[in-house]
Amino acid sequence: MPINPIHAALLNTGKVLVIAGSGNDRHNAFPISTNPDYEAAVWDTQSGTIMAQRIAWDMFCNGASTMPDGRVLIQGGTSVYGTEIAGNADTPFEGLANSAIFDPTTEMFSAAESTAHGRWYPTLTELGDGRIMTTSGLDENGNVNNTSEIYSAGWGPEIPGNPSGFDPSFVFNFSLYPRMHLLPTGQVFLSAPLPETLIFDPTKQTWAFLAGTIYGEVTGSRFYGSSVLLPMTPENNYDPKVIILGGDNPATKTTEIIDLGQPSPVWVSGPPMAVPRVEMEATLLPNGTVLVSGGSGVDEDAGTASLQAEIYDPRTNSFSSARSNVFPRLYHNIQLLLPDGTVFLAGSNPAQGSYENHIEIYKPAYLFNADNSPAVRPTITSVPLGVTYGGTFTVATPNTDIASVVLIKPGSVTHSFDMDQRLVGLSFTAVTGGLTATVPSNSNLTPPGYYMLFVVNKAGVPSVASFVHISGALAPVAAMAFRPLNTAPLHPAHMLHVTESPLPWRGKMH
Repeated sequence: MPINPIHAALLNTGKVLVIAGSGNDRHNAFPISTNPDYEAAVWDTQSGTIMAQRIAWDMFCNGASTMPDGRVLIQGGTSVYGTEIAGNADTPFEGLANSAIFDPTTEMFSAAESTAHGRWYPTLTELGDGRIMTTSGLDENGNVNNTSEIYSAGWGPEIPGNPSGFDPSFVFNFSLYPRMHLLPTGQVFLSAPLPETLIFDPTKQTWAFLAGTIYGEVTGSRFYGSSVLLPMTPENNYDPKVIILGGDNPATKTTEIIDLGQPSPVWVSGPPMAVPRVEMEATLLPNGTVLVSGGSGVDEDAGTASLQAEIYDPRTNSFSSARSNVFPRLYHNIQLLLPDGTVFLAGSNPAQGSYENHIEIYKPAYLFNADNSPAVRPTITSVPLGVTYGGTFTVATPNTDIASVVLIKPGSVTHSFDMDQRLVGLSFTAVTGGLTATVPSNSNLTPPGYYMLFVVNKAGVPSVASFVHISGALAPVAAMAFRPLNTAPLHPAHMLHVTESPLPWRGKMH
């Protein structure tokens, strides 16, 4: 990989957009460099070619999400690098208010409207109506930007972040890169790395406190752990559950799960991972499991690298071991599901000015028979490009042993969190020459845009994905139905100060 792969997004062309910006190298950035070097690249997963390009401003530590038309919205970045002093105290990074849009057809960036203030480490979340929300980050003065803004044709007004139920004398600060997921109700869920779990109502534009995590301020915080909205399928009645995993320094191997289909959701302990992980990744697979890999026991320490991958199965609520990757994947590593059902791993940048340039491709066990020979995969011979909410469509396939049909939103990943990935199962019936599948009518379940469509056979083997575009009548945001067990946080929330490290083609795993 010719640039430091700090951010990545899967495009509806099947290619991968990679963004480095200054690449966590202050010598590439203003003011040290009078000729700043800000870079991005497009990786063609079919040909293997990587085309790098210069970009107009420093998109290092941005947030990104794919818009309904397939273009990628990039927001925020780095204005000034933070500086470590004597190994502990530091001056903070300062964020940019810039925004850009990447077009997968032209493979070029164009300028978009800036936000009201800077954002370094923001999270972007697509809402059920296709608008995109940016939350948190450090502003142009290095302070927490404790607001959200929502993008349509431009950015809307700032939305304050102090939730109801908190002591009015206490001002809550968002964590950086908060872990956020759109729920089937149309509300937005926020959790980790801080223990306070919040719900945002896009209609009322208000936040409410929901619950506190088990792993909290007393024991630590899940900084650089991960969070996954688990598969929502007809079999589980599209019940939204979230798992948070790992994080902290030294790292934890604990996990927690919250069932957001309950009227009073609470976090419960999940099964532990095999090893502690900080700077880890967690990626949804088409068979409904989650690939967990990367990270280390001690942050940015290759000597404690967590090389062995694991698979979490939400149906059994258990982990199983997978094969090991070759290269340590520490700070600034990325991981994305590809349309062929494999997973792209890249990056690792624990020291400024250097990074791991080898790409690895993880081939899940579902691609192999017990004797390690390639499994026979189901195929999709045709599918309509566009489908609508509540509508049916035909998936042409010669295979008669299909057990599930799933939509997976292409990922957008950075800093141990995929802001876009979600898996939604479809109900279907067998017909001559294929299947008739039904798209849920709720756009909050599958927000508008492009998805990878997989068919999975009874042996758990997925097809290569076909891209489909979902559009149609948009669902409203449901009334807030949650009844928090606690009306205020159990302890004061705060932002742990975060700075980047101050120091200076292909592997195969299956």
